[in-house]
Amino acid sequence: MAVTRWRFAIDRGGTFTDIVAVAPDGARHTAKLLSASPAYPDAAAEGIRRLAGDAPVAAVRMGTTVATNALLERAGEPVALAITRGFGDALRIGHQARPRLFDRHIVLPGPLYGRTIEIDERVTAAGEVLTPLDRATAATGLRAAFDAGYRAVAIVLLHGFRWPAHETALAALARAVGFTQISVSHDVSPTIKLVPRGDTTVVDAYLSPVLRAHVDRVAGGLGDTPLHFMQSNGGLVAAGGFRGKDAVLSGPAGGVVGMVAVGRAAGFDRLIGFDMGGTSTDVSHYAGTFERATETLVAGVRLRTPMLAIDTVAAGGGSVCRWDGTRLRVGPESAGAVPGPAAYRGGGPLTVTDAQVFLGRLQPAHFPAIFGPGGDLPLDGDVVAAKFAALSSETGLAPAALAEGFLDIAVATMARAIRAVSIERGHDVAGYTLVAMGGAGGQCACRVASALGITRVLASPQAGVLSALGIALAEVRAVREATVEAGLDAHVGDVIARLTAAATAAVGAQEASAPVTTVVTALVKYAGTDTPLEIAFGSPADMAAAFAAQHRARFGFAADTALVLDAVRVEAVGASPAAGVASAPPAGPPPAPVMVTMAGERVPLFARAALPAGFTVAGPAILVDAGATTIVERRWSAAITATGDALLTATTAPAAVRDDTASQDTPVDPVRLELFNHRFMGIAEAMGVALASTAASV
Repeated sequence: MAVTRWRFAIDRGGTFTDIVAVAPDGARHTAKLLSASPAYPDAAAEGIRRLAGDAPVAAVRMGTTVATNALLERAGEPVALAITRGFGDALRIGHQARPRLFDRHIVLPGPLYGRTIEIDERVTAAGEVLTPLDRATAATGLRAAFDAGYRAVAIVLLHGFRWPAHETALAALARAVGFTQISVSHDVSPTIKLVPRGDTTVVDAYLSPVLRAHVDRVAGGLGDTPLHFMQSNGGLVAAGGFRGKDAVLSGPAGGVVGMVAVGRAAGFDRLIGFDMGGTSTDVSHYAGTFERATETLVAGVRLRTPMLAIDTVAAGGGSVCRWDGTRLRVGPESAGAVPGPAAYRGGGPLTVTDAQVFLGRLQPAHFPAIFGPGGDLPLDGDVVAAKFAALSSETGLAPAALAEGFLDIAVATMARAIRAVSIERGHDVAGYTLVAMGGAGGQCACRVASALGITRVLASPQAGVLSALGIALAEVRAVREATVEAGLDAHVGDVIARLTAAATAAVGAQEASAPVTTVVTALVKYAGTDTPLEIAFGSPADMAAAFAAQHRARFGFAADTALVLDAVRVEAVGASPAAGVASAPPAGPPPAPVMVTMAGERVPLFARAALPAGFTVAGPAILVDAGATTIVERRWSAAITATGDALLTATTAPAAVRDDTASQDTPVDPVRLELFNHRFMGIAEAMGVALASTAASV
């Protein structure tokens, strides 16, 4: 079907807002703007204005960090928790997990709810009513919370996921009192286990009002233009159905969809997503199917809702670089869009981006001029140099050593996150392709790949806006789940039929003309354990075999223990308008490079969009385009493919790539040697102080 109006896909991140648009003539356009700037009130609206002007817009799709930021900043709606009497502290106690085993002082994040209303009611697991719902007392408690200023309530009753009558009645009472946000556990997360179900319901009540205000504001500016939002599960939902529990990974989920699209188009089906933005880095794993996590911990809050398996670390281009008196630190604080890195002309601190600028890996003359009060100035290299000089005076380290050291720390942090989603789950990444995403992904991709023993990096022409491209490619999805807690041979046909009907209806209501397909999966675990694995639903024998293989890969063993069908999940998918990912490179000879200085040596810099298919270059070299910069490191080479991708390949064995001083034939880098000596002396000094202290105490 021909496009007669503009269509937009927008990913609003913490630092940048990325936009992919399809014009009426079918041409694709991209834009990258600071998410907050004195030059315009709203980045998304500004991007639409710049690209489409006053032309009509057919549809807008968005990924947003509003919910994530509200969790991180604890800036959601005040929530009252209504829970079965006697369980008022259950969510606060939680699982009593100790993620940092050797910490002597455990500091738990505060609960999201500010008031607890214990409800007189009790239903057994078998559905027997032990204590009828005391409506009068419940109404009094709800009224007191409302009078105290609460407008959002999370209703979580024992066994309410299976026997929801009391929750439904309580929701009606809350509605009569006047609550405007009522999240009910059997609707939000209809699964067994009070704590994760309760936590998810509280999150939904906490975030949904903030999200609704954002959605209404965006929708108000678009008039009657259809608006969809990206969900954490990798699918789209109409603006009216977008809720807090499904919004926490809205933007990063688009990156995973985009990563898979460009990776598969290039002929690779085992992928590591490396999405390095301004505020954080998101990493993901793909080996033929989208991986989803059943329970996720985000900003110290547990969520039990299907989400793409994405690990996020606070190491982005805007991560603050500092000296704490004994060692270099990177993050977790971020300079964000305001004030931004020092080079952004907003008075910000030194960041990873500034280290890239100082070393010449980012060239101000070849970077979008979108900074300053008018949003039209280039990166400021002078202020970066001055700040590194000041830090050099404080630490005694050369400025270049500091910049390299900050990059080394950031790379180590990001590589550790990739190990968590791949190697630690039983995947050998040696044969994988690392897909560079985000504005900063190409700057560190070769170094991160080397640290992991990966020898191939794919950088799409859309790498800088790949999350927005993923949102453009995403499909409308609805996921429905139900607890089973029975053997693999349990008869669950009726349950699957009910879930299928509900999921299909949810998609059909949004995409009336789209064909809808469904996928059924099973969550299986060993009897007596708490960790289900998601596998394809099938015969008991097939599910047992698939579970054993996945458990062996993940945990290193398979036990001769009874298996339990923990839950079944049905996902309905509506077809999405096609949007290509390939970009045909230009014909003809490549242009001559511009020679620039990077890390003290002259290297070639190429305009990526002008390079033809078949072009190759050995590192060190720089490839730049409007949305991203890609660094071809030493011992790496880059080739432009027929689809316009830059395929970077290590030219030495992974071990040699990982260690610049591993070979006796390679001269020692004096900058790295100085940094190593400084770190070593710091460690030795600290050990000496500790030993002296111990001797004195003895």
